[in-house]
Amino acid sequence: MKITKAVIPAAGLGTRMLPISKAVPKEMLPIVDRPAISYLVDEAIASGIHDILIITAAGKESIEDYFDYSPRYEAALTAKGRTGDAIMLRQVADRANIHFIRQREATGLGHAVLTAKAFVGDDDFAVLYGDDIIFSEKPVTAQLLEVYERFGLGVAGVKEVPWEQVFRYCSLKADPVDTGIYRVSDMIEKPASREQAFSNLSILGRVILPASIFEILEHTAPGAGGEIQLTDAMRSLARTVGMSAVDFEGTRYDMGSKLGFLIANVRQGVKSPEVGEAFRAFLKEFSGEL
Repeated sequence: MKITKAVIPAAGLGTRMLPISKAVPKEMLPIVDRPAISYLVDEAIASGIHDILIITAAGKESIEDYFDYSPRYEAALTAKGRTGDAIMLRQVADRANIHFIRQREATGLGHAVLTAKAFVGDDDFAVLYGDDIIFSEKPVTAQLLEVYERFGLGVAGVKEVPWEQVFRYCSLKADPVDTGIYRVSDMIEKPASREQAFSNLSILGRVILPASIFEILEHTAPGAGGEIQLTDAMRSLARTVGMSAVDFEGTRYDMGSKLGFLIANVRQGVKSPEVGEAFRAFLKEFSGEL
């Protein structure tokens, strides 16, 4: 079955990015000159997915505005002879079928995904976590899709994390089946101790899920933090039909943290065709002052 739909949860408050997230959705904070969420949409498109649902919340209307037409900007740019820039702005909206729905209550990632049920229908689908920007040679979602097509199971994108940080993520019980590929039979969200953890393999930002996850989510009780956790629903999936996992190629940046945001900007800034050369020169000069 070919995956044609992706869901991007972007309804979180972004409290780690306060005070700026009080006025600007963290997903709209820029990596150089583009909002972080645009990289997630681009990844889905580059993976062959063109039907995308972004789950927002009150106060995040700027996300919808970004993926809409901008007649005022297009007219102003065209009048200045910057036709190419006007076309670029329109392509932001035209490159995919982008839909929006609000999560009316902040009751967890699992509940956010559940709001996508009508959009997804009976299709399997990809989830790209709104906080996780991953730069890679091959889109991470495409890497997961290859494993999905091979085994026909839900797939989690995973990385080993330092043991002292496992409590911040989830921990997978996983057995290797090929290089960088695992069969997952259990998992736990935010284990309270190392003894509770199965391994230091954690899901970082990308999953492929079957439509059956919605029925599981509808019967999933609140878990860690009093929220409906997507990990708890995936645990039920792993314990019954099983899941796959892939240790993906790529570098992940936590856009819900100030440090992750700054590092992503530096990494992409030096690659910018517009400012990269000057920015690299600045960094070399500035590093001597540290």
